[in-house]
Amino acid sequence: MVRRPRLDDSIPMLAKGYAWLPDRRRAAGRDTVRTRLMMRRTLGVEGPAGARFLYDEDHVRRSGALPEPVVSTLFGHGAVHTLDGEAHRVRKSMFVDLLMQPERVWEAVGCITAAWDEAVPGWAGQDTVVLFDEAARVLTRGICTWSGVPVADEEVPALARDLTTMVDGFATGAPRHWRARRARQRREAWLAGIVSEVRAGARTAPAGSVLAVVSGHRDSQGQVLEPRVAAVEVLNVIRPTVAICWFVAYAAHALHRWPEHRERLRAGDRPFAVAFAHEVRRFYPFAPFIGGRSPREVEWEGETVPAGSMVLLDLWGQDHDPELFPEPFAFRPERFLAGDEVREIGAWELVPQGAGDPRTGHRCPGEDITVAVLSALVIRLARLEYTLPEQDLGISLRRIPARPASGVVLAQVRPG
Repeated sequence: MVRRPRLDDSIPMLAKGYAWLPDRRRAAGRDTVRTRLMMRRTLGVEGPAGARFLYDEDHVRRSGALPEPVVSTLFGHGAVHTLDGEAHRVRKSMFVDLLMQPERVWEAVGCITAAWDEAVPGWAGQDTVVLFDEAARVLTRGICTWSGVPVADEEVPALARDLTTMVDGFATGAPRHWRARRARQRREAWLAGIVSEVRAGARTAPAGSVLAVVSGHRDSQGQVLEPRVAAVEVLNVIRPTVAICWFVAYAAHALHRWPEHRERLRAGDRPFAVAFAHEVRRFYPFAPFIGGRSPREVEWEGETVPAGSMVLLDLWGQDHDPELFPEPFAFRPERFLAGDEVREIGAWELVPQGAGDPRTGHRCPGEDITVAVLSALVIRLARLEYTLPEQDLGISLRRIPARPASGVVLAQVRPG
């Protein structure tokens, strides 16, 4: 029985960050641990079997499970992440069609790499640039162009700042958290107005674009989405794409620590670039865990999980599990290669953005875009000429989401 522990672990979780759940599992000597978060009984699991358990809607569901602070900053109220059953399947199919068709993926990559190539000459005219911030602007410009979201050039910095603020404040207290809430409220209102204009015929959305498809989408009841919910779902395309700036900063950090990989990337070795992108996503911290709530009493590895209990999958711990990834704290892109090609990766193995089948489950359907964009940008990053001035490149595992403290400052940038 997952009994109610005497002490709530919410404060230790916030204090220890990514190490909290792995440390609890290590202390317990097993992959499953019992604890309590936000006064709710909680079961922490890890590994492919644990991932399968979490993603089985008969065992664990998302509806009503995501904490309000996360919904109000990262995902938005009414988002696909908060749905289950037929409502989720219908909404998810929209994202699968938008984000997982190969031709659409490469169109998105083309828009984002074009924005990068346009921005780099401007970096060369500055003494220093903060890569995290510049990458966020590049990604904002590119994904908005691809999505059909109208943004003038002078509006890009503020929009990029709001989108990264939503991500940066989802798992912390004030003031980061309250800035994230305000940013989401501001951008939901802005996009809801655009959706209403599209529906009224006052604004044209490019055919087949994210803006057009979401504006016209009908839910499982045959109803169009309320404008604010439609805005939430448009943000759930552009916001996680802009969050790739975390991985771009991490990629620069990796090239600094392991410069031997630079030449292979400079040469345009695309399978290696994809493997490098996978290793960045595995090695560096992003989401610490994901969770849901048991709709009824269920069994897991001899444990009785009462109805209403929280179940968490340890993403950070699984991506550093030595049984899945030998020498997990060594940065080795080659682990994702089979000869000269990218090896097949199991749906329950590498889980920085969730596990399972993204077409039907809760795994992020934008993962293909993330990998394709990141692998294209790391080639361009490796080809840049720059120096790293003295700065704090430390990455605190207590900060969620983690990031290089300096944002990775580049000096004397010159196109390669």
